[in-house]
Amino acid sequence: MYGTIVRLKARAGSRSAIEAEMERQLAEESVPGHLGTFVYRSDRDPDEYFVSVVFESREAYRANADSPEQAARYRRLRALLAVDPEWHDGEVVDGASRLAVSQG
Repeated sequence: MYGTIVRLKARAGSRSAIEAEMERQLAEESVPGHLGTFVYRSDRDPDEYFVSVVFESREAYRANADSPEQAARYRRLRALLAVDPEWHDGEVVDGASRLAVSQG
């Protein structure tokens, strides 16, 4: 598995728009090889987000990163940010998920 942890800093007043955009992307976009995404809003700074994204392989991750669809998703999100995202890519070497999420 392979993925990234990205730090996002919201532009003043854009938190709800960022959260809506991320929710829309996760609900509407089907990305080959995508296994999961978790979005955290920082307790220390509510305008700061950390997003963890996991793909089945480095190749699936790169294919998504290089796609025109991802470029469009990035532009929509970047318009809401104060600064460029800070990316930390790498191989997933350990992890477990027991999380069952239901939306009702």
